[in-house]
Amino acid sequence: MALEELRNELTSIDRKLVELIASRQKVVGEIGKEKQSTGRATRDYEREKDVLDMARGHAKTLGVDPNIAEEILTSLIRASLAHQEQSRVAAEAAGDGRRALIIGGAGNMGGWFANYFGSQGFLTVIADPEVSVGPGHCKDWRQAGIDYDVIVVATPMVISGEILSDLAQSKPTGLIFDIGSLKSPLKTGLIALRNAGCKVTSLHPMYGPDTDLLSGRHMIFVDAGCPDATAEAKELFSATMVEELDMSLDDHDRLISYVLGLSHALNIAFFTALAESGEAAPKLAKISSTTFDAQLLVSGAVAKDNPHMYFEIQNLNDFGLHPLDALCESVERLREFVATGNEDGFVELMTKGRDYLATRK
Repeated sequence: MALEELRNELTSIDRKLVELIASRQKVVGEIGKEKQSTGRATRDYEREKDVLDMARGHAKTLGVDPNIAEEILTSLIRASLAHQEQSRVAAEAAGDGRRALIIGGAGNMGGWFANYFGSQGFLTVIADPEVSVGPGHCKDWRQAGIDYDVIVVATPMVISGEILSDLAQSKPTGLIFDIGSLKSPLKTGLIALRNAGCKVTSLHPMYGPDTDLLSGRHMIFVDAGCPDATAEAKELFSATMVEELDMSLDDHDRLISYVLGLSHALNIAFFTALAESGEAAPKLAKISSTTFDAQLLVSGAVAKDNPHMYFEIQNLNDFGLHPLDALCESVERLREFVATGNEDGFVELMTKGRDYLATRK
């Protein structure tokens, strides 16, 4: 058979694969409706395991790499879950005509929340200097008023703190929450809202604006002294599979100083060392290793992100310097062990790290 004929046959097979995916998604939609009508959870981990085990076993009998089969089915499962989750959010219509104001709704995460509330049936208004003025859009949140069931503050952290303090003077009656990565710069505003008798809480979504499936993602709920407000905020996500975490204001920023602050700093130090090494990036890429490639992938994502936001995460955290000091001290110890030929000290560092990381579940 000629090459062109083989390619045409392959194209025909690929089309059939896509058609089968479409058929699968149709069945997925029906399963989602059945789960919703019977009150069953969207995600069934036991069923997922059965599907993946079946895929691997069947692949082996056909002489196909089981890893490929598992990878394909895993992608299809994620797509199915995203479809079911979004359908459930829309079907439950928690908004039911209620009004939501998203301050900073033209930004990345602000846009995510605007879309999310819109899918729930909320009448959503976006207040952001970057939008064109029109129905449901205004440049200044003060022009939008405060008569809303939910007000989300999704602006840069310094600005968010000011907005929260200003809202405390207006005393909105609806639920108010920010989505800041840090709470240190927001404390004054959050406390002012609480003291004004407002329903205020604080959220930190641990995912990015491209997220379409909340299963396996974390949402941190930081109580600001109004438990009812926190409970109401959680209810807004009850139709999703997001994993809820509860923290205090201080615990949040102390832990985030490691989860975000330390990890960001490590990657910034990594790509700064490379950029100032004098070695050309293409040359390093040709001789890269598995470890180097993995680190480069993460550092590359950090380098592409908003540097001003990353500076805020480092600079505005009351607990931010301790992890940086620990990083500097660790690197200095590592350098000393290498420079002096202290193999025992070097091995101890790696052993201690291995034991610590083994405790992560």
